[in-house]
Amino acid sequence: MTTTTESPRWFKSSYSDNGGQCIEVAANLVASRGVVPVRDSKNPGGPVMNASAASFASFIEGVKAGEFAGG
Repeated sequence: MTTTTESPRWFKSSYSDNGGQCIEVAANLVASRGVVPVRDSKNPGGPVMNASAASFASFIEGVKAGEFAGG
């Protein structure tokens, strides 16, 4: 297993102006670690969930397809 000391570069979408219900992702770690760290933008010092690159890609496709539209 390769280790890296690369730090996450957090990104929040420009579409995230929705009253604070936002997440941030650090896509820069996909190549080196194979994960996409995700955190609550309101609590940057809080827990981080590491999603596999494949799982995160499936999630994004589901969002684009409207699978998570609330009502």
